Amino acid sequence: MRVGANYLGDGRCEFIVWAPLRQQVSVQILTPEERLLPMEKDDQGYWRLTATDVSPGSRYQFQLDGEITRPDPASHYQPDDVHKASAVVDHQGFTWTDSNWKVIPLDDLIIYELHVGTFTPEGTFEAIIDRVPDLLEMGVNTIEIMPVAQFPGSRNWGYDGVYPYGVQASYGGPEGLKRLVDACHQRGMMVVLDVVYNHLGPEGNYTSDFGPYFTGKYNTPWGRAINFDDAYSPGVRNFFIENVLYWFSDYHIDGLRLDAVHAIYDFGAKHILEEIADETRALSEQLGRPFYLIAESDLNDVRVIKPKEVGGYGLDGQWSDDFHHCVHTLLTGETTGYYLDFGKCELLERTLREGFAYSWHYSANRQRYHGNFAGDRPASQFVVCIQNHDQVGNRMLGERISQLASFEALKLGAATLLLSPFVPMLFMGEEYGEESPFAYFISHSDPGLVEAVRKGRKEEFEAFHAEGDPPDAQSPETFKECVLKWHLRGEGKHKVLLDLYKELIQLRREIPALKNLSFQDQEVQSWETEKIVSIRRWSQDSQVLCILNFNQETVTTDAVSIEGNWQKRLDSTDNQWMGNGSSLPDTLTSSQTLTLAPESFVLYESK
Repeated sequence: MRVGANYLGDGRCEFIVWAPLRQQVSVQILTPEERLLPMEKDDQGYWRLTATDVSPGSRYQFQLDGEITRPDPASHYQPDDVHKASAVVDHQGFTWTDSNWKVIPLDDLIIYELHVGTFTPEGTFEAIIDRVPDLLEMGVNTIEIMPVAQFPGSRNWGYDGVYPYGVQASYGGPEGLKRLVDACHQRGMMVVLDVVYNHLGPEGNYTSDFGPYFTGKYNTPWGRAINFDDAYSPGVRNFFIENVLYWFSDYHIDGLRLDAVHAIYDFGAKHILEEIADETRALSEQLGRPFYLIAESDLNDVRVIKPKEVGGYGLDGQWSDDFHHCVHTLLTGETTGYYLDFGKCELLERTLREGFAYSWHYSANRQRYHGNFAGDRPASQFVVCIQNHDQVGNRMLGERISQLASFEALKLGAATLLLSPFVPMLFMGEEYGEESPFAYFISHSDPGLVEAVRKGRKEEFEAFHAEGDPPDAQSPETFKECVLKWHLRGEGKHKVLLDLYKELIQLRREIPALKNLSFQDQEVQSWETEKIVSIRRWSQDSQVLCILNFNQETVTTDAVSIEGNWQKRLDSTDNQWMGNGSSLPDTLTSSQTLTLAPESFVLYESK
């Protein structure tokens, strides 16, 4: 059941809204002339009407029981912000030019997470188009766009969206997003969209006026949970399943990143994630092209990505936060909060071998056992990073790793990411060591809500024993400070780091052993005292050896087992990468003593 305003052409528009407990619902068409048209209700609680003399852009809203008027919860466009009327969108009116587009296989993805508002000074979909060639030239082939569902004002991460179908007006609205996706496909760039199905934002959220979209059975960090398994849940499930299909069908999005699925509560026999995967597969078969579903999950539960046939939900991939936490702690030495559970090379070793560091191991931070074994899944089902919007922006000052670790450590982190057997994801600006923060920012119109956010942020960081005050999330200056400084890409150490990222991505594409994302075709070892990790990966006749030194001191070791003939391909200490010069031989023929510079990596290829 489609919901919202479905423009049929020739001035005809079908309006469908779910309001099972309302006795009377009318659609109030406001432009070009005001009309109030009563709707008819079916036995599932859907109200329906096909109206004439409606054109794309016409403003409308719903009148409920003759008492209140509200925008459409399934509004495709809110041109005047979250509290005003919705607008009709003609999705057939856009001329797509991507009929020859072929989706990139999961194994080959190089993902780049970006926030529309701070990626460019203009902060629009249109402005991203001009930067796509820069990303492609670097080796990125997939952009992952942080949520674009309409939120209040013009400054927000996107997780305060209240119209899951509405494309943020300040970014360029529906037309702007379509132009971006079409341009990306024309150039060979895939597009993943971040969507939020675990909560709706606090300002402009009128869904409860229409029906029981929320349940008091469960609580989330944002309040009552979305109702996926309580009374009246079929209408709620349909609302979000249709949203998934809408992005794929009407916007040609290639994949969805599902935000924080651990906060989606559903104890029914068929979990909502499983049903979303089923409906996505059905659409894939219908349209003859794959669509990806990638979950963010804090559960370390392999059920998310296991096939239905073995009791899983059947999603294509999931984030491994453990990888980020392992690398971050080894590079920065931080041990506060959830970082308490990390900081050891053996945990990075386990993550590289299995996907998770915690697979039913005891977590000191959680004070319980956590996770399950994922090593029998393809390594390509895990998306990993050394930075993302959460891990940067949830810090009090929003510091990137470039502000927390040395330049040598940035190079080491890049290699750990791009030489791993996983799908890598970069956070915008990471590739050249962007130094601007990515702080939390909002632009709410409710003063009480703004003050509540300020108070909540301060209390959150006090619990972490952080000193000082976080930046004012409501201030336009906080937002402006987060905009990328693109000119840095061509300057000094920033250009060197960018060139290193390019080289690592090129090697990943060029060497069969690095292209082969497999847990089975590798050997990972670690030495805790020395703080060294070695990764040997292979594919048929191709073989590579990567040695990572997380020690801040020079290490001399003969522990790394070496057989055969090896040629050095990349060394972070070379002068080319602003290193002090390598002490490692260009060729290796057998196990020998190696002297590894502090915070360095080297890659050898078997010959």
